[in-house]
Amino acid sequence: MCCQTIQKKREENSKVSARLKRDFSRGLGKHSHHKAPVKMLPTFVRATPDGTEKGDFLALDLGGTNFRVLHVRVVEEQQKVLKMDSQICAIPQDMMLGTGEQLFDHIAACLSDFLVSQDLKGQTLPLGFTFSFPCEQKEIDKSILIRWTKGFNCSGVEGKDVVKLLKEAIHRRGDYDIGSVAMVNDTVGTMMSCGYRDQSCEIGMIIGTGTNACYMEEMKNVKRVEGEDGRMCINTEWGGFGDDGSLKDIQTEFDRVVDKMSINTGVHTFEKMISGMYLGEIVRLVLVKLTEDKLLFKGQSSEALKTPGRFETKFISEIEEQDNGLENAQNILTKLGLKWELVDSRVVRLVCDTISSRSARLCAAALATIANRIRVNRGLDHLKTTVGVDGTVYRKHPNFSDELKATVRLLAPECDITFLVSEDGSGKGAAMVTAVAQRLALQSRLLEDSDGESDEEEEEDK
Repeated sequence: MCCQTIQKKREENSKVSARLKRDFSRGLGKHSHHKAPVKMLPTFVRATPDGTEKGDFLALDLGGTNFRVLHVRVVEEQQKVLKMDSQICAIPQDMMLGTGEQLFDHIAACLSDFLVSQDLKGQTLPLGFTFSFPCEQKEIDKSILIRWTKGFNCSGVEGKDVVKLLKEAIHRRGDYDIGSVAMVNDTVGTMMSCGYRDQSCEIGMIIGTGTNACYMEEMKNVKRVEGEDGRMCINTEWGGFGDDGSLKDIQTEFDRVVDKMSINTGVHTFEKMISGMYLGEIVRLVLVKLTEDKLLFKGQSSEALKTPGRFETKFISEIEEQDNGLENAQNILTKLGLKWELVDSRVVRLVCDTISSRSARLCAAALATIANRIRVNRGLDHLKTTVGVDGTVYRKHPNFSDELKATVRLLAPECDITFLVSEDGSGKGAAMVTAVAQRLALQSRLLEDSDGESDEEEEEDK
């Protein structure tokens, strides 16, 4: 790649980064956050692990037609978060559309069965609750469901605190109890699951079917929450970047078609340009256009190529494989009913590389914005930090992670960033959030006790 091209791409990515930086400030503002496309939601997670956390925890992960219950043990001596056991429970279709009481009674029953199977019924364990639906978090243990998504529509839950509904269901049973509950966003879980292994992990990022990131922000900048001291993890919800039109100049005709055909037109603009749910469809639209212009397959398309969703995102990873990529491309084109020549398979590979590279660079521009913000927030010349990362695009694509890292180095040269792949953010990470919350609560109680002692000593001295 020539120097001019690199410079041009760097300038474009820097522009994207500058726009996101502005949107971060708007999202954090007390009066501007309502209209901000990047929501910057406070999570009430006030610290990352320090390595002293220990004990047994439960985790509950609800985000689709199944939910998981886990028993997690944090072992201080080994600096390990161990999944002792887990159980997957199905949610029947009729229950997804029934009453909220039915749903939470079902969750409480499955949790009860799991505790019996683990011989934990007599213990009152803290619980980390990953609830992957749009919520407004009010405290670490209070989260209001804004709206159901993913095929759920249980009555009597929207506008209510889901932690309270879970606790009420457990109390209705009366055969066990749980300790403190911490509500966990899956991106925060990703950061926290890495934070025990590497205590400089202060950013979490997911780039899979969807995309999001979180990071530790200075409390004085979180205008919507009282208090100036310390830090709080912010769930950026960066998928909404561009929903106000700020990315119009870099959206292509193909991005506009993907948005128009989606179930949420005009929403999650950035996510639609970079995440796994949409990359395959962008490639398909480009291939259709090249075929119509008689630049591919001698202008002969196929029913499969003309069908939305038929070019899967996993094909991109297979086609870009270093050794077998061209052969994979040819097999995929044959399955799609296309008559190809060698040059066609090479062009298809180039299209895949172009779309996945754009995704990696845009993702890097957003990540560099976070790293640079943390560095400036702390008044540092140089920042050394770790990103806990998860998602199929990052894990499975052969070149994505390398391109992402190279672009971040260009855009955040004063930041030395290590990437750590998360292990089960919504399970182990949720338990870790609970462990840290418990440690902070204990420290705060100890401080209150010691304050009381000094008051008593003063009384005695008088």
